[in-house]
Amino acid sequence: MYEGALADLVEELGRLPGIGPKSAQRIAFHVLGSDRVDVDRLVEALRVVKDEVRFCEVCGNVATEEKCRICRDPRRGDDVICVVEEPKDIIAIERTGEFRGRYHVLGGAINPLDGVGPDDLRIRELLQRLQSGETKELIIATDPNTEGEATATYLALTIGPTGLTLSRLASGLPVGGDLEYADEVTLGRAFEGRRPIG
Repeated sequence: MYEGALADLVEELGRLPGIGPKSAQRIAFHVLGSDRVDVDRLVEALRVVKDEVRFCEVCGNVATEEKCRICRDPRRGDDVICVVEEPKDIIAIERTGEFRGRYHVLGGAINPLDGVGPDDLRIRELLQRLQSGETKELIIATDPNTEGEATATYLALTIGPTGLTLSRLASGLPVGGDLEYADEVTLGRAFEGRRPIG
């Protein structure tokens, strides 16, 4: 449809996750119509991210140093580790202000259809961290989907025999939701995760 540099830009943008052909086209035309200064800032931001951002050597979170800010924070407890799939999951949990422990990023979830097995994730690194004996509880906060459940089950089977307390984030009905719109799995989990009141 387009040719030359514009076609190349649309194609490259379309490779980004969550960007379909129409979105790629809109972004490309936005870049084309933008001031040179704005485009240069975008290019510089992309370059800096590739050159300076890395993954924390301890937990796997994004960092600008060897350790991320959470691993460097002395106010955080080492007794609880929350296991997540991706660094973006840490951001979601941190927004709650409820968790004061450490994290461990697996780098994905077990997905045999995509060829992702336990050895492709940072499970070995997690087991090494647990050898220190400081951690008393492991919170498994993988996504509540098939891959996340498979990963949680694998972790429970692998780590369960160590005697460490394992817990899984509760899942169920969203605040403000209506029962009539909940699917069977969500409603079933809400029943399983019920807690006493009063």
